[in-house]
Amino acid sequence: MSAKNLLVELFVEELPPKALKKLGESFAAVLADSLKAQGLAPADAVVTPFASPRRLAVHLSAVAAKAADRALQQKLMPVAVALDAAGQPTPALLKKLAAVGADASAVAQLKRAMDGKAEALFLDSVVPGATLAQGLQKALDETLAKLPIPKVMSYQLADGWTDVKFVRPAHRLVALHGADVVPVTALGLEAGRTTLGHRFEARSATIELTDADAYATQLREQGAVIASFDERRAEIQRQLQAAAAPLGLQPIDAPELLDEVTALVEQPQVLSCQFEPEFLAVPQECLILTMKANQKYFPLLDAQGKLTHRFLVVSNIRPADASAVIQGNERVVRPRLADAKFFFDQDRKKTLAERVPGLAKVVYHGKLGTQGERTERVRAIAHAIVNLLRMATVPYTVDAKDEFEVLDSKVQQAALLAKADLLTDMVGEFPELQGIMGAYYARHEGLRDGVAIAIEDHYKPRFAGDALPRNHTGTVVALADKLETLVGLFGIGQLPTGDKDPFALRRHALGVIRILVEKNLPLDLPALIQAALPAFGELITDPGEALLTFFADRLAVSLRDQGYSAQEVDAVLGLNPVRLGDVPRRLEAVRSFAALPEAASLAAANKRVANILKKIEGTLPTAIDAALLKEPAEQALAAAIEQVQPQADALFEQHDYAGSLKALAQLKAPVDAFFDGVMVNADDAALRANRQALLNRLHAAMNRVADLARLAA
Repeated sequence: MSAKNLLVELFVEELPPKALKKLGESFAAVLADSLKAQGLAPADAVVTPFASPRRLAVHLSAVAAKAADRALQQKLMPVAVALDAAGQPTPALLKKLAAVGADASAVAQLKRAMDGKAEALFLDSVVPGATLAQGLQKALDETLAKLPIPKVMSYQLADGWTDVKFVRPAHRLVALHGADVVPVTALGLEAGRTTLGHRFEARSATIELTDADAYATQLREQGAVIASFDERRAEIQRQLQAAAAPLGLQPIDAPELLDEVTALVEQPQVLSCQFEPEFLAVPQECLILTMKANQKYFPLLDAQGKLTHRFLVVSNIRPADASAVIQGNERVVRPRLADAKFFFDQDRKKTLAERVPGLAKVVYHGKLGTQGERTERVRAIAHAIVNLLRMATVPYTVDAKDEFEVLDSKVQQAALLAKADLLTDMVGEFPELQGIMGAYYARHEGLRDGVAIAIEDHYKPRFAGDALPRNHTGTVVALADKLETLVGLFGIGQLPTGDKDPFALRRHALGVIRILVEKNLPLDLPALIQAALPAFGELITDPGEALLTFFADRLAVSLRDQGYSAQEVDAVLGLNPVRLGDVPRRLEAVRSFAALPEAASLAAANKRVANILKKIEGTLPTAIDAALLKEPAEQALAAAIEQVQPQADALFEQHDYAGSLKALAQLKAPVDAFFDGVMVNADDAALRANRQALLNRLHAAMNRVADLARLAA
């Protein structure tokens, strides 16, 4: 029988919108993979997922009615065990044959072949291919078991006795192979060809699907449903742009909101609404968040990115007169905006400084005390960071009028007030606004703008790709805040495990890394960790070693994600650089060096040198006696090092890492000649030690920028 296209749909009650996209993708992918694995669908079969608020479905091309039979060779047992001295089958062989569904008559068809050092018996058989009904039943069972269901609910079937557990109650199952129904079951349902369309807009109560290929068309035309999640999302996006364009405005860019709204509607219609302009006196972040989070509306922004009093609604119905829908949404949003205005007005009646004592009543962690105690630790760490910047060997320049004493004053004020907005009504309602609201309230009180910015920015970067703190004060407080979290939690043994990271320590570590690297701060990571320890007193044990390893792992992952090769990353991080701001320049230098014609030979030689030095017991020899340089090749290498090393070191000290490595490329010829003509492990102990000292100096000279041995293939 020729292959036909397959359609499987599970019709359910409204699915959780935030999970719908993943549920739809998983339903299609797992079911298709299972059919492919069973030989019922080709590897290149086209998989089309569908997901709407009330359905999960998949269309799969070229599915066979029956999988092809396949040959199977089974090893039974060694000949010495299977046959007796007369060549007759032993009871053990007969028992094995029975276990695999054969009898004594199969003995004559058994094949002998070597299996390792012994000869064994093998049984050739043909395994019948699965029918589509069998294979699809297996695929459905696997698919439902593997769905990423956020929360399972239990419900009873129509018989009143049978319990079923699923994400939502399921009511219909469709399975069509071409125009034929495939007899499978799932969740107490038997497959058919009937489905339902839109609750209110469908042309008929039920839809009889003619065949698998008609699914999307029939749902659209008869059921008023755009079944494809991606098509529905694209249609909503198109309508949003079309509705905003005549107003000269732009919908807010919110991919997660767009996904959620796509999961809430089956036949979208975008409508334009508005609210009273006086609400715009409230910070726009508050209004945007309440419209997005509570109402699933799309706020409209002007060309400067400023919120306007207009917003867009995605309706699930298309009435001839949409005025009632528009008015209803405008009426619903007003109380939400009024609440935001009330919170904003009430919060401003009390200063941030007046709220600080209240942090002593907010528990941060059972072993680390309250938010008030945490605030004092952040202030102490921030003060230590300012001192490290003041004493940096590479001068750290602050604004012309912003000396370190002034910077420390600002840092202390910002760190003191940074967590105060946690006690405001607005942040209590919208935790996502912490820091942002603190900045608004700080400006309202007339605090220095630099302090207000630092209060907002001390959480940055909040996520991958987020902006960094904008000023010196925010940079210091952000580092202090993240270090307090990392040092404190590592210090009490609260480390991330697997995919569990309840305190977002990986994100905090990446935040520290990004600040140090992208702002090129002259701060050593180990010194930063040690500077944070005194703030904790006896609360924690020193987590320095574990924390440095954690940072190294996060940095390596981040660099590989940025496109650097594993070899490049290993070469640079193999030296455990303490100043992370140097890492990008070192990586670029290594990449430039690797492109030189001398690179491969020098990397291999460097690896050879490292292996020789590793085998030396005790202290490595360092003193080179010129009188013991007997061979011309070792004399030439020593002379080359004397000439090249000062050049490379001078460039290194100027942070010209690429230039430093390029200078070292001059050593290729003398290094090659040395290994071709000199025996390092000479019988004479003095000669041997002198040559080892020469290699030790070579190794030290070549590995200041990176561990070049790790570039060797």
